[in-house]
Order: sequence, then structure tokens, then C-alpha cells
Amino acid sequence: MPQLSNKGKNMPASPIRKLVPFADAAKKRGVKVYHLNIGQPDIKTPDNVLNAIKNIDLDLIAYSPSQGYESYRQKLAGYYQKNGIDITADDIIVTTGGSEALSIAIGSIADPGDEIIIPEPFYANYNGFAKQNAVNVVPIHSSIDDNFALPPIAEFEKLITPKTKAILYSNPGNPTGYVYSEKEIEQLRNLALKHDIFIIADEVYREFIYGDTTHHSILHQKDMDKHAIIIDSVSKRYSMCGARIGVLISKNKDLLQTAMKFAQARLSPPTLGQIAGEAAIDTPQSYFDDVIHEYKNRRDTLIKKLQEINGIKVAEPKGAFYVIAELPVDNAESFARWLLEEFDDANETVMVAPAAGFYSTQGQGTKQIRIAYVLNEKDLTRSAELLKKAVTLYNQQKNK
Repeated sequence: MPQLSNKGKNMPASPIRKLVPFADAAKKRGVKVYHLNIGQPDIKTPDNVLNAIKNIDLDLIAYSPSQGYESYRQKLAGYYQKNGIDITADDIIVTTGGSEALSIAIGSIADPGDEIIIPEPFYANYNGFAKQNAVNVVPIHSSIDDNFALPPIAEFEKLITPKTKAILYSNPGNPTGYVYSEKEIEQLRNLALKHDIFIIADEVYREFIYGDTTHHSILHQKDMDKHAIIIDSVSKRYSMCGARIGVLISKNKDLLQTAMKFAQARLSPPTLGQIAGEAAIDTPQSYFDDVIHEYKNRRDTLIKKLQEINGIKVAEPKGAFYVIAELPVDNAESFARWLLEEFDDANETVMVAPAAGFYSTQGQGTKQIRIAYVLNEKDLTRSAELLKKAVTLYNQQKNK
């Protein structure tokens, strides 16, 4: 039999999606599954985006330029300038989702065997993008006990070697919902300049900030033109995950020239997605005001209900729409599978993402789950009730 590649064998399975067959089986048994496992918003895509798609007037769906349409990049530059990020259209490469932007960024700065430091827990696919590029992830642990704040900079510095190419983080954080302070971003900036490495900032959830917290971009910092890379996407901001449009942003011209080689190799980003993305920039502020209000209410409702579970530990997110909870169970992955295979209450159950898959360090996060609060408040309340009942029953069965 032909042999598969070691790279393929070593690609990590998605902790978000690998339990899907068990969820599908539960549904076939007639069980309703509340999906808390994946960050697919249920918020309606803005009308101006939907209208732009409905009114596309093309005789031919052709390739777009590899860098993306100039008209779209011009409008994107205006959006970032309004957010205090001083860039031009020439600093932007449009990509097939934020995922491709991350993969291109890693491929542009790191050779096989090089290292990227990432605070964990982190978006699980960071592991996959690193594996694709034969780059080693060097994790630095953040703790649920301090709400997943940035680890001390001295701990980062201990991990820097001649093979270190970048520090990668998401802000607000997926899966933690943590929002880095201006001081924390400044500390990372100082470290990058001191050791001449890149900072890759995944800022996909920029709009999703709650209370009096403020988002601070890496490109708000001085002297980062050569060292900063921003990854962004329309997926969550405008509730249009299927459009598959992201961006790679940098003021480092050498980096962009290298990244363009990758962009040219994949030909072009999606033409129809860019039409939708360009229309999305005209989304009125009232849309975001309503969305943020909705997610804040969902967050508050979910955390209040989760805290009713005896023995649970919950980090309070300041942004994005995820929360990490540490459960009083022996193993969160076993529990998550059991929820789908054996548990139901009135023919209903819950699907969650085991958080161990968001860590790179073996043995971390084994009792934690990530919950995406992308359901309405009624369904979130019911989901938390199901989790409470399930934890009790699971532990009773384990202790027999």
C-alpha cells in the first residue's frame, strides 16, 4: 500500500470538529444537540452584504488579482485608519480567510525547524498551520486562575532561541476571550525589538469587546513597521464565515513581497467573497452596537448559569465569544464524548469542545472545555442546565 506522509500523519485533528460523528449519531437517534463547540455565529449577516451578493452583475466570475482587488484594499485601509491603524492598500494582501493569512505569514518568516512562541491555550489550528510549515510551536502557559492574562515577559524571554522567529497571539483571545492591555502589548513590542523577531497578532475579534475594555492593536505601537504582522478576517465581524475572506497586513515590504509569492501560487482570493467583503465595510455602527449588546447578554447569562455547577471554574471573557470552563470531571474529552453517546435529558444534549486541543503542552487543559456562546440566551440557559445535570450523572457513574 502507498505510504502517507509523516506530515499528514502528524497533523492534529480539530478539537472543535472531531466529535462531529458522535453528534451526527446522536441526532440520528432523535436527540437534539445544542452546539457550543464551534464559533459559528447565529447573528444575521448585514443586509448590505446580502444585497450586494444578490445583486452581483457579472457575466464571468474571473480570477481576481493575487493581492486582492484594489478597490477592496482601499476600503479596508480606510477601515483600519478609523481604528487608529495607519496603513495603506499596499500594506494589505487579501487571503482566503484568516487561516490562509496565518499559513502564508508563517511560511514567509520561518523555515523548517524554526520556532514560534504562542501563549496557550490558543486557537487549535495554530498547531496545524505550524505543522504544515514544519515549524515548531513553543507554548508558554497562561492560567485560568488569572483569567489567562499574558504570562510574565521574563518567561517569554527564557524561551527565545536563535530559532525563534515570532510570537503569535490572538487578541481578543480564542479560546479564552482575554483582551490584552496596552501595557501587555507594549511589553511584547519591546521584546520583538530587543530580539529582532516578528509579532503576529490575530485580531479577528477586534470588534467584540465588552464593558470598558479597549482593544489595542500591535500596530498602535511605535517602531513596529518591520516587526508586526496583523491577521484579520470578515468571518466573525460581519457573521460571514462562509465568505472565506481574510487579510495579511504588514508595513514590512520585504515580508509582503515574500508573502505575495505564496499568494500568487494559490492564484487569487475568492472573487465573490471580496464583493461581499467590500460591501461589508459599509455596515452601519448600529449593527455592531446591537451585536455587541447581544453577545454581552449571552456572556453574562452563560457565566451566571455555569457558576451554578458545583466545583466548576470559569474564566470571564472580556472579548470574542468564547469561555473556558474547568469542570469537576476526570477528563473533559471523555465527558464531551459521553455527552453525545450516552447522555440526554428530555432528548436533548450539548456538544462542547475539549480544551486540551487548544494547548500544545501534553497534559494541559484535560479537565477544561471551550464553550462558544453563539446561541440565543434561552438555548444557552438550557445548555448550562444540561451541563449541570450531566456533570452530576457522569461523576455518579464514574464513582460506582
